[in-house]
Amino acid sequence: MNYTRINKSHIKYFNQILDDNNILFGKECSQYASDHTENLTFVPELVLFPNSTQDVANILRYCNKHNISITPSAALTGLSGGALPIYGGISLSMKKMNKVLSIDEENFQATIQPGLINEEFQNILEKKNLFYPPDPASKGSCTLGGNFALNAGGPKAVKYGVTSNYVLNLEIVLPNGDVFWTGANTLKNSTGYNLTQLMIGSEGTLGVITKAVVKLLSLPSQKLLILIPFNINLEACRAVSDIMYNNILPSSLEFMEKDAVVFVRDQNYADLPFTIEEKTESYLLIEIDGSNKEQLFNEAEKIYDLLQNYDCGEVIVADNKIEQERIWKVRRSIGLAVKAFSIYKEEDTVVPRANLVKLLEGVKIIGTKYNFKSICYGHAGDGNLHVNILKDGLTNYQWDVILNKAIREIFELCVKLGGTISGEHGIGFVQKQYMDIPFTDSNLELQKQIKQIFDPNNILNPGKIFDI
Repeated sequence: MNYTRINKSHIKYFNQILDDNNILFGKECSQYASDHTENLTFVPELVLFPNSTQDVANILRYCNKHNISITPSAALTGLSGGALPIYGGISLSMKKMNKVLSIDEENFQATIQPGLINEEFQNILEKKNLFYPPDPASKGSCTLGGNFALNAGGPKAVKYGVTSNYVLNLEIVLPNGDVFWTGANTLKNSTGYNLTQLMIGSEGTLGVITKAVVKLLSLPSQKLLILIPFNINLEACRAVSDIMYNNILPSSLEFMEKDAVVFVRDQNYADLPFTIEEKTESYLLIEIDGSNKEQLFNEAEKIYDLLQNYDCGEVIVADNKIEQERIWKVRRSIGLAVKAFSIYKEEDTVVPRANLVKLLEGVKIIGTKYNFKSICYGHAGDGNLHVNILKDGLTNYQWDVILNKAIREIFELCVKLGGTISGEHGIGFVQKQYMDIPFTDSNLELQKQIKQIFDPNNILNPGKIFDI
């Protein structure tokens, strides 16, 4: 695509609307060239840090008029390349728009800016006994705007749902600079097309979110965390459906292959609060929450009784926050530990929960066929399995060419099992070549038409999800 290169007149304009400390150019831009996706690097020509909705509107209007590509970004923790400026141009970092604008305790709502870190928001709410459930593994560094862009989930999605279940209303800026709210601050809204939900998961391709009104819940006062080692991988997956079928609804139900935990230990990302047994193949990490501790222990007993039907090791129950955080740190560190060991491709596969066994089994068969090693973990309670394919031992040709065939087979298996090719990481740059698997040509064409209505000049995050 032919976009206008940044020149001195463009920089002069941006200097008029932004302070010097809100503009980066030259070598300083390289720190915004990569996220957590493989080893990809695309250096922007300019990085801008807006402080207000008006700043965003002025920037987008100018870029639209002058045919400058612009890519929204913030924490750069993504795993699909969605915030990478693949055509250069401008990286629009929202990280300085990071405030909680208001908390409405009577209506259980908050109005926030997109650069706010997920965990910081949760910590603020906890002091008021309020709760915002979506909690990606990178919650300590990822922003809520990035969560909106990808419809992020996290471990608590099995009980509480994903980001889209909590966003009531959005202030957005279109590429032409127009600003408006997409919905209403109400729990029900049957008024016109649901533009709020259209924006969630659109990966910054339709407009830039500058404010959001989100729904809150009461903070659960009690939690139990249960770590179960399984001696057979597939039994761990089968146990997931068994637990849910027996009317137990955990707040989190996570699957971790043994090798994933070994990487966390060996790469020194966490001090393991348990011993890895020789015959263990995988773990289930189960959190149950509520307001009555006795009830939680009763549910834990039900889980323990179910486990008698499986080949398990010693079960660990953590009932205090310090022990729970030590175990959770293991789970949340897996992605970083794997990346420290090897460049990897992370496939965000998702199927109906009962088909998790078939998915894991199929991934391993495909790995044997194409001679790659995979580390699998993820949100077993909602069928979302993260498949980390390691470059370790593969030639560049195998990695860059042959592996695409293997990934296509994995995604075809997902769709065959009733699932799709991304549960929460988005399509971004690296997965767009596979969009023909879950969608027909007419479906894709309709999505492209929606993009063209919002962004007729295709300046906003171009080259993501699909090519136009």
